[in-house]
Amino acid sequence: MVGPTSFGYQISGFGAGVVAEDCVVEFLVVAGGGRGTTSGGGGGGGLRNSYASENTGGGSSGETPITVEADGSTTYTVTVGAAQSNSVFSTITSTAGGNGGVNNGSDGDDGGSGGGGGYNNGDGGSGTSGQGYDGGDANVSEEPNKGGGGGGSAAAGNTLHAGDGLSSSITGSATNYAGGGGGGAYRADPWSSSNKGQGGDGGGGNGGIRSVSYTVIDPTTGSTNTGGGGGGSGHNGHGGGNGGSGVVILRYPSSFTITAGGGLTSSTATDGGSKVTTFTAGTDTITFA
Repeated sequence: MVGPTSFGYQISGFGAGVVAEDCVVEFLVVAGGGRGTTSGGGGGGGLRNSYASENTGGGSSGETPITVEADGSTTYTVTVGAAQSNSVFSTITSTAGGNGGVNNGSDGDDGGSGGGGGYNNGDGGSGTSGQGYDGGDANVSEEPNKGGGGGGSAAAGNTLHAGDGLSSSITGSATNYAGGGGGGAYRADPWSSSNKGQGGDGGGGNGGIRSVSYTVIDPTTGSTNTGGGGGGSGHNGHGGGNGGSGVVILRYPSSFTITAGGGLTSSTATDGGSKVTTFTAGTDTITFA
């Protein structure tokens, strides 16, 4: 005889013991964003997504949710990547965003999304397939010098301006994640909006400016728990903005419960018939029951 019992378990056959139910978990795993430098903006953190019919980063179709054992003892690793660090859920790893290229034409680093190139003709770094886009190239030596914008999870960066991040509604509200950081501008008019390296939607920092009259506007950092890239600076004496930390969000049927180890910071909300647990810092293991 097979029949349901309390706590989501089944008795399977005479004397066969207790078998835990499987739990299907949809995930959004966003890595930490890359760092902006003295020129190029940082790339957005890699984004992997299995929620509903949404895409994952880099324009790919969404991934398959993970089926876990809800037995209260099988452990699954969760790591929330700080700036320039990977994020992890179980077998899913999202790659940190690439750092921007520095002055004198160095290329942006590869990453989840690529960092922007350094001005004087640096190329943008490459994004990771299924996670993000390439960073933008810097301009050649004409003034104002413009670093490349970092790539985002939804679009590539270009000269100065960053790529936008991908929108996901896994929490129940549409939010953009993993935008790139804007590139820095050197010998530019600080009041001209065309010379401002705009950060990508999804937490990307804005680029800085050093004007013809040596007025300096500093870049900004990527936003916390978005995986946004940091903005590039327009001046050798001013460093770029740091990337934003990532986030891991899990959505699963409300009949199940997650227990997280003490090394993780998390919160759980209910949306319809689902629970949504958001991990905002740390690394440890979790169990489902």
